[in-house]
Amino acid sequence: MGGAMKQIHLAPLLLRARLAAVRVGPAACLAAVLCLVGAAGLAWLAPQRAKLQAERQRLEQQRQRPAAPGTLVSAPPPSANENMAGFYAALGERRHAEQHVKVLFGLAAKAGLSLRQGEYKFGYDKASRVSTYQIVLPVKGGYNAIWQFSLEALRALPFASLDDIAFRRENINDAQVEARVRLTLYLQDAAAVSSSSAAVQP
Repeated sequence: MGGAMKQIHLAPLLLRARLAAVRVGPAACLAAVLCLVGAAGLAWLAPQRAKLQAERQRLEQQRQRPAAPGTLVSAPPPSANENMAGFYAALGERRHAEQHVKVLFGLAAKAGLSLRQGEYKFGYDKASRVSTYQIVLPVKGGYNAIWQFSLEALRALPFASLDDIAFRRENINDAQVEARVRLTLYLQDAAAVSSSSAAVQP
């Protein structure tokens, strides 16, 4: 019975709406429907925009908040002066060239290599104010021992470069090989080191 009563009350409303639609025409009806859809869309978008705005504000506040103690902060990249100071600080000193050669002989003996007198040649680059000390060492021993010696030399003398290793074996059955190990030491005079340090001060 309640359902029948609802139908009786709705019927006149539907009839009025139909008559009104016929009077105003289909274009006006379509415009009214589009307005209703637009209003519903705006009503749905309003809370979404509010959520998005709140999230943006939260992220902005988080970005501007100072880092907590213990938080890792990336350091700025070094300046050109700092790079240059680091370069000169990594060089060896020319006055210790003989001691560097003694280090190489000690490493060769530790690796079980026989080492005859080497060849040595100084050079100098005016543009960078860096001396080079080229060393050619004829060594004899096991293949692996020669490689081990070369790597240990670079660890002991971080301002050295390994330029070349040439291996030679007299007989295929020989357990030992001969090699010429060519290294270059990059050095600087002590006075030049101090003047370079002063020159790169900001």
